[in-house]
Amino acid sequence: MTAAPCPPPPSPSAPPPPGGGGSKRTPRPAARILLVDGQDRVLMFRFTPADRPPLWCTPGGAVDPGESYAAAARRELWEEVGLDIDCGPEVARRVVDFRTFEGTEVTADERYFRIDVDSCEVKAGDLTEQEKQLLVGHRWFSRNDIVAHDETLYPADLVELLDATEPAKG
Repeated sequence: MTAAPCPPPPSPSAPPPPGGGGSKRTPRPAARILLVDGQDRVLMFRFTPADRPPLWCTPGGAVDPGESYAAAARRELWEEVGLDIDCGPEVARRVVDFRTFEGTEVTADERYFRIDVDSCEVKAGDLTEQEKQLLVGHRWFSRNDIVAHDETLYPADLVELLDATEPAKG
């Protein structure tokens, strides 16, 4: 598994053209998880890479060769949160360019999965060595916390993404 580098703010771009359109970026399929608790807060992880300021992002990471996005989401949820549950259907997709923690320039095809839980104790199941070094904490963020936070959070439009994926209330 590759550490879960977070992208810069998403661009409204369409998926890259076949063949990468001449880009030297590496394609990176990724599964991201919107884990929302009973208080309507989303789980975020704080990373402290040496080459950039600290940042926060949702659980998730690269899809392994031969793995589906849904299977990757479930695996990442286990590795980073300690939950072994089905992540349900994909709820959003975005294509973004960014530099990974390893320094690789990528075009990420990110698929988002939303899981709503009453509560959740975060206990990593199987972090990589890089994640053990760079992932320094987690926090549950309300929408107000997201807007007011002074460190970078990814995706940049997280509040809008949460609003768009809100389950129907009966």
